[in-house]
This record gives sequence, structure tokens and C-alpha cells, in this order.
Amino acid sequence: MALPRLLRLLPRALPAPALPRPGCGQIRHRAAPAGPDFNSFVTRTNTCGELRSAHVGQEVTLYGWIQYQRQGLFLVLRDFQGLIQIMIPQDEAHSHVKKLLANAPVESVVRVTGIVSPRPPGQENPKMPTGDIEVKAETAEILNSCKKLPFEIKDFIKKSEALRMQYRYLDLRSFQLQYNLRLRSQVVMRMREYLCNLHGFVDVETPTLFKRTPGGAKEFLVPSREAGKFYSLPQSPQQFKQLLMVGGLDRYFQVARCYRDEGSRPDRQPEFTQIDIEMSFVDQAGIQRLVEGLLQYSWPEGRGSITTPFPSMAYEEALADYGTDKPDTRFGMKIVDISDFLQRSDIEFVQKALSYPRGAVKAICIPQGARYLKNKDLESLKESARSQFNQEVMEIICRPDGSLKSLLTKFLGEKQQSELIQALNMQVDDVVLLAAGEHKQVCSALGSLRLESADLLEAAGLVLRDPATFHFLWVVDFPLFLPKEENPTELESAHHPFTAPHPSDTSLLYSDPTKVRSQHYDLVLNGSEVGGGSIRIHSAEQQRFVLEKVLKEDSEVLSHLLEALEFGAPPHGGIALGSAALKLGVGPLDGAELLGEVVEGY
Repeated sequence: MALPRLLRLLPRALPAPALPRPGCGQIRHRAAPAGPDFNSFVTRTNTCGELRSAHVGQEVTLYGWIQYQRQGLFLVLRDFQGLIQIMIPQDEAHSHVKKLLANAPVESVVRVTGIVSPRPPGQENPKMPTGDIEVKAETAEILNSCKKLPFEIKDFIKKSEALRMQYRYLDLRSFQLQYNLRLRSQVVMRMREYLCNLHGFVDVETPTLFKRTPGGAKEFLVPSREAGKFYSLPQSPQQFKQLLMVGGLDRYFQVARCYRDEGSRPDRQPEFTQIDIEMSFVDQAGIQRLVEGLLQYSWPEGRGSITTPFPSMAYEEALADYGTDKPDTRFGMKIVDISDFLQRSDIEFVQKALSYPRGAVKAICIPQGARYLKNKDLESLKESARSQFNQEVMEIICRPDGSLKSLLTKFLGEKQQSELIQALNMQVDDVVLLAAGEHKQVCSALGSLRLESADLLEAAGLVLRDPATFHFLWVVDFPLFLPKEENPTELESAHHPFTAPHPSDTSLLYSDPTKVRSQHYDLVLNGSEVGGGSIRIHSAEQQRFVLEKVLKEDSEVLSHLLEALEFGAPPHGGIALGSAALKLGVGPLDGAELLGEVVEGY
């Protein structure tokens, strides 16, 4: 029976539950059992992974997949919870059981009934949680035989991504992906507890079929039965959750499925999941405190702890120091501005760069670069800056005697070279990459080279980024609008067209919108954006001005939202956690992959 129909019928069959009125206590719920019962409603007595020495002497019935079989003597049975060794009987009375299990192909599904016994002395396996025991099989049944596999079902076996996706149902049998899916379930449940039970949020499903939204990513279209008319799949529940705030819901969240047609971008997925949140009567600091508490409450045990509050950094500072709006703060190598130092020099390309309105000379210092990087690595870095950013880069190497090796040194005296070493805090064997040009272009190029250099250093054995540490960072004070790439004289929203201007910059919205900062905030973890949100425009007049006058959009497309804002819309804001940029990897996960794994599942 469809859920909506069931819900409509419930009031006829059961008395409606009393909802808490303002000032009343919360609804009480029956206490949950201490732990999950994995054997309820099924015909097994135990899972393979739960058996221990305490079960010795018990008859058990197990179901699972044959992981390994050795010479008709024993096999290893696997289920979602772990492995157990099954001893194949060798006596004549159980010859049919021996024949059945000894000839069964690997990954066949079997039922085994037997007695839990201690392993003989010296044959225990401390690497297995069930390594002190084994099950002596008495009866067995092949429930489904497995044909030849395209790859072994083992985490350490390397498989191509294409093969893994073709046989995703087999790949899901691996312990890593089983762990990921269960971790996702546990963390999302903890998030629900925090939001709903502790802070009164309401879980609301929003429609999947909608109309086109101006700005943002391209949308998938779904044809309707009416010729020439289509639905759009929503990029996010943005408009719906704003309408819920107008409706007085106050606090909303949803584990939302989103769709974006960005096939040309390799770091994006066409559909992805996000934890979507919206609140009324909240400011930026309130949203940040909520998210910090949410992550701290739901963070998986065994993954270390996270410290709150998270540090905050302005967009301009992130760009100037790290060359990106999602800086990885686990390591140094910050961008250093040496424009003032070189302004007194006679170097032609430096003077040319500084003559531009936002001209700058900047550099990064690669620690021990001369020791760990080869000439081809340095050439690769310079070529990367040329091809991706149209930016020339010059290297400066600090020799063992403390002198500098560079084409630049012929333009600098000894005193100036010494001052340069001091300004960049250079040590012996360090390599500096220097770039001159327009501020944003130079910062973006050096920011990219900073990450590429870190990859090269770590590949050579110098550890810079600890994958077990979690460096969260709020990036704030983004520009509200950016010039369009295809036409820089026109503006587009840096976040989305519903983002409110910074309170201090509201007047600039009507006089010089290019200088307006936004109330947009991104959450960054170890150099990956894992969340983003904003305080929204709740004035219909201001929203219409942004759409029509600044973005040159047809406001009629959003007439439903504009009309809603005219009916007493409260101030509101929100955030979405999770990103299509976060891909799940097999094996140990770093912090950003962890959050992606939690939200995306697999």
C-alpha cells in the first residue's frame, strides 16, 4: 500500500496522536533496545561475525557466502558482519556434506548448521574476531551456486573503476563498502536524533518534479504528456524550504536527493544526496553553531574527535593566502606577497605586472623541494601553471651554501637576495615558485601549485597532510556577485540568487553591486567543500531587484516565490551538507571522503 494512502487511512483506525502544543512537554517515545538484533525475523540463529568463545557447545545455523575453501578440509563463511571458519566433516556419515561444501564454488550462498567448537591449540587466528573458534558442520545446503567471478571479492584486490561499476552488486559485498553503507545509516540516524529530537526540526519531503530555476547549474528535463511542456528535476530543495519558512514551519530538514546536469565536470555527479537544513529567525552565527553541534554529535566513534567552534576565514584572505576558497589548512606553504619588496627592483616583468590595477608578485616556498623534487617535477609544475592559468612561474632554489640559484638573482644584489630569503623564510634546499600578474590569477595559479607540490612531496616520502586529522574551516564574506565568464560586463550570483547581502553592504546593492559581500558561508574540510549555505533574502522588493536589475533574469519564472515573500516571510537561512564533489574511495578515508561517504553512502 502506498505510504500516503496508508497515512490517510490511519486516523480512521487509530486515535490521532496528540501533538505538543506551545508550552507543553515533548512526545514520549518507547525506549529503544540496548543493541540491534540482527537475527530477528530470519531463520538463522547467529551471524557469522558475532560468534565467540562464549558460544562454544551451541548448535548454530548460519547463512552466508563462501569466501575461501581449502582442499575439502575447511571453508571460510562470510556475511555482512564478519567471517567464521567452517570445518568440513571427513567421516563417512557426513560424506554428502563434505561433497556438497568441497565442490561449492567460491561466493556460493550456503546454509550451514553445526556445533561451535574451540580451535585446536596453536591454530587460533588473532587477526580474526572469530579466530578462537570454528563451527563443525553437520548439515549444509547450497542455496545458490556462483558462476565464475569477474574479480575476487576481497578489499585488497585492485579492480578498475569501470569493472567495479559494471558489477556494483558484487563490489558491494566487500567489507569496505558494507562498512560505508552501515556507517552512513548510523550517522544519518544520529543527525536525525540531533535535529528532530534535540532541536525540534521537522523532516519534510519536497517534490522531485518542479519548474525551471534561473541561475545555477543546468537542470535535467522530464517530458510531460502535454506536448512542448517539461518538468525540471530540482538542483536542490531551495525554493521549497523557503516556502516552508513562509508557511511558519520554523525548522526544516531533509535527507534530500538533488539533480544537476553537469556532465562536463568530472568532479560532479548527476545526482547526489545532501543534508538540507533551513531555519527561521536565525543569523549566520546561529547556523554555524547548529552545524558544528550536529557534526560533533553525529561524528563516528573511532574516527577521532572534532573540536568546536571551527575557525573562520574571509574569502579574500583564503584567496590571498591559499589561492582558493576551500583551503587545506593541514599544512603550510602559504602564498607570500613580495610585491613591496620587488617594487624597488628593475626587473621588467615585475614592473609590468605591478603596473596593472590589481597587479601583484607572489610566491610559495616548497620545503626541501630541491631534495625531493626532480627537474621534471619543477617543469611539470610550471607547465601546469601555463596550461591551466596562462601564468608564467619562475623557480628560486636555495643552495647548500645558502646562495640562491635563479634567473632572478642577476637583477638582485647580495643584500636584496638576503632580504628575499628572509621574506620567504627560505631554508637550505627549499624551492620557491614565483609568479607575477593580476592578483586573482596569480593566487589561483600558486594555490593550485601548492597542492600539486604537496602531492609530489608526499609521493617522494615527505608527509605533509595527515589523513587522520580533520581541519574544519568556515569561509565567509564571499562576494554576492561575480562577472560572468562568457561576458564579464554581466553579473551572476556567486552562490544563488536568493542569498542576502551582508548587512553592512546593503546600500551598495543599489549603487555598486560588484562590491557587495554576501551572507554566504561554506564549510571546508581538509581542502574540500563539504557544505554551503546562506541567509536568504526575505524581502520581495529586494529579491525582485536582484533578479531583474542585477542579474537581468525574468522574475516571472519565480513569481510564486516573490508572491510568497509578500505575505509576511520571516528572516531565514540554511545550509546543505554534502557535495557531489566528494567521491567515495575504497580503503582508508580522509576527512572529506568520510563526510562524503556518510552523505552519499557509496
